[in-house]
Amino acid sequence: MFFGAGNLLLPPLIGLSSGSQWDAAILGFGLTGILLPFLGVLAVINSGETFNDLGNRSHPYIATVLGIVIMLGIGPLIAIPRTAATTFEVGLLPSFPSLSPIWGSILFFTVTFALSIRPSKVVDVIGNFLTPFLLILLLGLIIMGTWYPISSDYAAHIAKIDAFKLGFMEGYQTLDVLASVIFTGIIISAAKAKGYEKLKEKNKIVTSAGLLAAVFLFLIYGGLVLLGATSGFPLTDEVKRAELLLYISHQIFGSYGTIAISLSIALACLTTAIALTCAVGTFFSKLSGNRISYQWIVTICCILSGILAITGVEYIIKIAYPFLAFIYPIVITLVLYVLIFGRIVSTNIPFIGAMIGTTLVSTIYLLSSFDLHLQGAEQLVHAIPLAKYELWWVLPSLAFFLLFLFVDKVRNVKQA
Repeated sequence: MFFGAGNLLLPPLIGLSSGSQWDAAILGFGLTGILLPFLGVLAVINSGETFNDLGNRSHPYIATVLGIVIMLGIGPLIAIPRTAATTFEVGLLPSFPSLSPIWGSILFFTVTFALSIRPSKVVDVIGNFLTPFLLILLLGLIIMGTWYPISSDYAAHIAKIDAFKLGFMEGYQTLDVLASVIFTGIIISAAKAKGYEKLKEKNKIVTSAGLLAAVFLFLIYGGLVLLGATSGFPLTDEVKRAELLLYISHQIFGSYGTIAISLSIALACLTTAIALTCAVGTFFSKLSGNRISYQWIVTICCILSGILAITGVEYIIKIAYPFLAFIYPIVITLVLYVLIFGRIVSTNIPFIGAMIGTTLVSTIYLLSSFDLHLQGAEQLVHAIPLAKYELWWVLPSLAFFLLFLFVDKVRNVKQA
């Protein structure tokens, strides 16, 4: 469920851009792309069974607003159109170089709509066979590329801290922390359907599945980053992630390997898009109290995603960056504070405070992305310890958490 378009396209370019410091880049990417999503799963488990249970640790209204923002991000605004654009650039364009992205998008979302409007077992069948096949291909690619590197020269030589920051921030683009707090409810339902009804058994099997996924994701991501670093591909500002991945696969496996990987990635993106479209339809239909039908939401989702998909992978990733830099720290704050303090702090006030602290600095960061600069505020944010590691939200969230905790205790004492 976590292995989508971004998970395949991001690591090779991270490796190419970090060059000799690829190991530091893997560490940064692993934190935001693997560890934090796993913690997201744990946070939901410790709160209940769904994202609403986690969000309600702050406030039901916050949970609703945050849920809407997350679903738009992993749905029609970023993740779904990116899967379609990836399918076109990696799966279709190599075989049909003259094909228009408009027709590619129409084809992709016609299939997505047909299989989402009335979910079919076709998706399950494709997924059950496709994921192992894709992972075998990728592991083969990584093993061969590591044993017989394409090039021994690194295209980039940057500082270790810069490589770490690159990997850390690119990990936001996987969207996996956002997806983890939504997907965990589906994973828990699957565990219960297989007979893990008791709380301890259910939590153990979901946690074990998460750990197993994290280990294999680290191996795949790490391998793809290394392949990018040793690809010998020229590093320019115009490097396209899809072109780099296709170049690496062609250099290692030849034309037949490239076709196999292209087909696998295209089908993986299709099944991901169908799953996300179904999730979006279900979420917003329930949110409206079924006043807006599932079918209408799926239709709107496919049309909007189809229009955005035409712009291409690089453009979607570019426009997604400010949004993700804003929302990711807020979700991470909720996840971490519930995990760390959830058992010892019963009231929701301090958690609201932590999220307010993060939201304030995230807003300053977001405004600067649109060239709306608050000079004094920006300088203050950059002066915060850990800011150089892109962790500028940690201390403000902690300060507001402790402040709201103190205020809540004083209020309770007065009421007593």
